[in-house]
Amino acid sequence: MTYPDRDRRPVDRPTEVLRPATEPAPARVSEEVVERGDGRVRAVRVVCAVIDLVCWLFAIVLAVHIFLVIAGANPANGFARLVESWSAGVSLGLRDLFTPEHVGLRTLLNDGLAAVLWLVLGAVLTNVITRVALPAGERRLWYRRSVR
Repeated sequence: MTYPDRDRRPVDRPTEVLRPATEPAPARVSEEVVERGDGRVRAVRVVCAVIDLVCWLFAIVLAVHIFLVIAGANPANGFARLVESWSAGVSLGLRDLFTPEHVGLRTLLNDGLAAVLWLVLGAVLTNVITRVALPAGERRLWYRRSVR
């Protein structure tokens, strides 16, 4: 997970400091943005990224299955069978929760709910993991270091 750099100053140029004209100019000081290279922080970020990737993949498989059913794809086609079998595996047991007459509506409700639940589950898991595994000060630890 990446975060935007809130400081828009270029890293290679020194920070300009306003001082009175009578004061002599100090030695040239430059700053660099440093992100703490703690292995635990990196590991938590990788785990959260993998969880996000898997949950989005499952939601996309369910969305493709919904599209194929509503569009009336040939169920004997190999790709349609593959997507149907994958979506059956990740549907969280919600395949027969809603049973309207129309197959497209049934698939939309059941697999759509499962896709939304996968996205919510991924967001909740990554939030909990970040809160538990990282102390409050290390969730986003950036600091400026002066280099002379």
